Amino acid sequence: MIQKFKQLLKTDLIKTSFFTSIATTVKIATAFILNKIVALYIGPTGIAIIGQFNNFFSIANTISSGGISTGVVKYIAENKTDQNETKQIISTSFIYISICSVLTGISIYLFSSSFSLLVFKTIEYRFIFKTIAFSVIFTSLNTLMMSILTGFKEIKKYTIANIGSNSIVLLLSILLVIKYKITGVLIAIIAGQSIIFFITLTFVVKTNWFHISYFVGNFNRNILQKLSHYSIMTLTSAIITPLTLLFIRNFIASHLSLKDAGYWQGIWTISEVYLTFITSSLAVYYLPKLSEIKNDREIKKEIWKTSKIILPLVVALALIIYVCKNIIIAILFTSEFSPMIALFKYQLLGDVIKITCWLLSFQMLAKAMTRLFIITEIIFNLSFIALTVICIHFWGLEGTTIAFCCNYILYLIFLLFAFRKMVF
Repeated sequence: MIQKFKQLLKTDLIKTSFFTSIATTVKIATAFILNKIVALYIGPTGIAIIGQFNNFFSIANTISSGGISTGVVKYIAENKTDQNETKQIISTSFIYISICSVLTGISIYLFSSSFSLLVFKTIEYRFIFKTIAFSVIFTSLNTLMMSILTGFKEIKKYTIANIGSNSIVLLLSILLVIKYKITGVLIAIIAGQSIIFFITLTFVVKTNWFHISYFVGNFNRNILQKLSHYSIMTLTSAIITPLTLLFIRNFIASHLSLKDAGYWQGIWTISEVYLTFITSSLAVYYLPKLSEIKNDREIKKEIWKTSKIILPLVVALALIIYVCKNIIIAILFTSEFSPMIALFKYQLLGDVIKITCWLLSFQMLAKAMTRLFIITEIIFNLSFIALTVICIHFWGLEGTTIAFCCNYILYLIFLLFAFRKMVF
């Protein structure tokens, strides 16, 4: 038993989890402190507004980066020993992302008033979207740099860059939110994500493989075609998921209240933040690992090995959060957020099922199952919306978390059937 435990500690997953958990701890601390500041100075409505903004910002960043980050991780992981192939992957990605970010920035600038009206129901924040228009080039290139580090398994550098990013956002938020309230938070998020590009770049420059020739003059259409499979998958997920959350948040605000939307955003934020411990390790270790494996038997073995580590951890975290929910609300929010207590049960159960689904669905990304991925993303985001509308009608605000849990149960049933050879 002791020997097995020692061997477990030496596995790539544990090593990766160690470094990513450091970055994740900082990210969680940053998110919770920021949440507390917003809760104190703005309240539930502020939490809801930031949720709306983050969803739009996520869509903009993904479109500006061409949605190829997952593909970059996969193909660098597969070809990192082939210098010429690696050079073409990086150069093609750099040129493609540069074009996408410029076009995205121009579009956001020209339609800034429309986006402000869509996201915030007022044109008052159009200057925020004009600021995003100039920042997307930096955020998209930072995404590329982080993907390259992940593909090369430069986990330490990846970790430090992540810590720097979250620290900058937190510092700027503290400085700006007190004076400028919600506007200050929005500016801090944009500025922090832009500044971190230069920090990440310093780590990339110091790597053994770096040379300026890797980023220019090697555009390859065949590589772009391969990356496009991931672009379609990533863009589908990165657009439809935030749009789904935007719709649900607006539906709660219009059929219940904006405060209720803030309570739902609060429980959603808790889930997102603590699950980052898990998803960070999966993205940095699990995806490249599955990409490297060529036969079904080894894939099945890797899924079971990872599940034995990940699922007990998720269950333990969910139980701890449920038991400590009152304390968590008091620490992270204010007494004004006490209605959130009713949302924990089904949200946390849904989180456990969600991670189980991720362990299976990552095969679609690793093996570029484009059509299946797009179909499932569309169907199960639409079913989440439909279930939310129905459940809110019967159970009010708690219906949002019931819908979330039920939706992932349906998704898990589908995945178990679709990948039964990899499981049973």
